[in-house]
Amino acid sequence: MSAETQQKNAQYFIDLEDKHGAHNYHPLPVVLERGEGVYVWDVEGKRYYDFLSAYSAVNQGHSHPKIVDALVKQAQTLALTSRAFYNSKLGEYEKKVTSLFGFDKVLPMNSGAEAVETAIKLARKWAYEVKGVHGNNAKIIVCENNFHGRTTTIVSFSNDPDAHNNYGPFTPGFVKIPYNDLKELETVLEKDAENIAAFLVEPIQGEAGVYVPDEGFLKKASELCKKYNVLFIADEVQTGIARTGRLIACHHEDVQPDVLILGKALSGGMYPVSAVLANDNIMKVIHPGQHGSTFGGNPLACAVATAALDVVEEENLSERAEKLGEKFRNEIKKVIEKSDLVHSVRGKGLLNAIIINDSQHSPTAWNLCLALKENGLLAKPTHGNIIRLAPPLVITEEQLMECVAILEKTIVEFKK
Repeated sequence: MSAETQQKNAQYFIDLEDKHGAHNYHPLPVVLERGEGVYVWDVEGKRYYDFLSAYSAVNQGHSHPKIVDALVKQAQTLALTSRAFYNSKLGEYEKKVTSLFGFDKVLPMNSGAEAVETAIKLARKWAYEVKGVHGNNAKIIVCENNFHGRTTTIVSFSNDPDAHNNYGPFTPGFVKIPYNDLKELETVLEKDAENIAAFLVEPIQGEAGVYVPDEGFLKKASELCKKYNVLFIADEVQTGIARTGRLIACHHEDVQPDVLILGKALSGGMYPVSAVLANDNIMKVIHPGQHGSTFGGNPLACAVATAALDVVEEENLSERAEKLGEKFRNEIKKVIEKSDLVHSVRGKGLLNAIIINDSQHSPTAWNLCLALKENGLLAKPTHGNIIRLAPPLVITEEQLMECVAILEKTIVEFKK
């Protein structure tokens, strides 16, 4: 803790944000100053287990030394050129990420939402120039309760009132169907296949509450897309990079999407890096001047992302997430038997959630997170009565069991 920070308590920093920052978030009342591995420390020196992982952006753990080293070295050499010139890091990164995920090409961007927007543009352009959809008639199928970002176009196909209300007029061209509903997907495809460019889906709906679809949903949806010449676009911004026990969640069903969207842990949370991957038959519809980003593919981003992907491979994070995730759910099921506070646990790998026995509009889940904070574990509710539990993938089995003990103590002792 710095000498300056020692003079100021948490409330000082909370008040500062409240006064000078937009109120577009509602954080837990904890002010973090430092992180290492699975731990974070607040400004008063208290240590916590991080069970949110910056919404799965720090899968490799906080301040991973290999990623920090790549960041520092590259920042001291060359950070940004824009894509007006070649740079010595981009090609190496492009080779790494395309080889690892099995695609011909990558289009580098910065944020997850930017990558989703890029995938939408790519799908529409492919529809017009390759599939032969007539001008401005291309449609993209999406799922209810989706979360793909917060741009105007993306919230146009959200049904979350907080994301959607009072942001119109909205971008047309999207057809909403229920999540995990193959029958409705096929109905829409049969009815209007000639105008449908793509099906955009999260393999697991994270923000909606870690909803895992039925076994076979992704495989069958992918097959339906192929049958009707429609692109299968997987938004793996949150589920990708080993989080669910596979490099991408689609691989649980041996599905290789036509377009893959990555972000968050692509940089280990060290720097905003996102990517859209596709094969040449799709990606080559984009020509110079038709899409881009000043920061997309910059040397700093490329060095950081390359190191972050190296860590995933070298530390077997997919295998670790699968093994520890199964153990975690089994242990939490035992905890649930000791209390009527928690209804169930669900998830894949180390992307999990517990569902609280209360209404979506009750404060119970929030208050439980406050109690968890007091006991040294940080988590956050989503959609009222659901608490997402997603530690960095570098967590050890011993640390995981310590966290199970914290959860058990907090749940059993909790009073509404």
